[in-house]
Amino acid sequence: MNARTQFEEQADVLHPPVAHAPLADAQLDALEEEAIFILREVAAAFERPTLLFSGGKDSLVLLKCAEKAFGAGRIPYPLLMIDTGHNFHEVTDFRDLRAKELGAELIVRSVEDSMARGTVRLAHPGESRNVHQSVTLLEAIEEFRFDALIGGARRDEEKARAKERIFSHRDSFGQWQPKAQRPELWTLFNTRLQPGEHFRVFPISNWTERDVWQYIARENIALPSLYYSHERTVVERRGLLVPVTELTPLKDGEVAERRQVRFRTVGDITCTCPVESLASTPDEIVVETLLSDVSERGATRMDDKTSEASMEKRKKDGYF
Repeated sequence: MNARTQFEEQADVLHPPVAHAPLADAQLDALEEEAIFILREVAAAFERPTLLFSGGKDSLVLLKCAEKAFGAGRIPYPLLMIDTGHNFHEVTDFRDLRAKELGAELIVRSVEDSMARGTVRLAHPGESRNVHQSVTLLEAIEEFRFDALIGGARRDEEKARAKERIFSHRDSFGQWQPKAQRPELWTLFNTRLQPGEHFRVFPISNWTERDVWQYIARENIALPSLYYSHERTVVERRGLLVPVTELTPLKDGEVAERRQVRFRTVGDITCTCPVESLASTPDEIVVETLLSDVSERGATRMDDKTSEASMEKRKKDGYF
């Protein structure tokens, strides 16, 4: 008999498959139904919506729900990605492949184009471009006159995101005002807009990281390989494992290590870190998530480490 893995033993204790499977399915069915309802509501209420699609796990879950809402190849709005130019190629390649498989219109706008126009200026060549996505996003909104942008943000990711409504209003400057949000009672959404305003809509807002991975497992959703355990050269900084790349080279005195890691979230290379992990399947990641006591972004994002209000400030300025 083969030896049982660490993940199988932990799963028996923390997440018995037989006893909890019906409950998990009922929870996922309810979350999926809510997401599909919201996606259809956006299609009905707005003239020029778009679905923000990075090729990451949350946007792929959202895309799966959109397929179920409208049918494969019949998603009624384009996909939009704001590319920093410093994204992992595994993710952007997967993004292009998935959009082609669906026959969906994919719009890509780049921070590098904003830099060429002079609307984005870096403080120094090594500065992360991640925060500057807000400028490029607002330019894309103006270019295509989008009135609703559907995103895969979840409330459990970070405390500023926990303040968001599902239909999150943005003013004519693209800014978010957390103290001026509209009430959402009994899934009744106020979608009225003044000229120049728009909404950010978050259909999987009520999902948790574990819900996402259970749904990925149940629906057999393909993901970029970065989400699963692989060997990578990293260096430890400020409690995070930083991938050693041309964009994030070693500093004086640092020593690189080869470790088994995976990414809980993916974004700009300059600010996204992996975590140590041997999990190579969605089910194993579900068990790991049960054991984790650090939020997804708290464990992986250097850009959220600058201050307690990093994300909230960026959201007020137009960030996703």
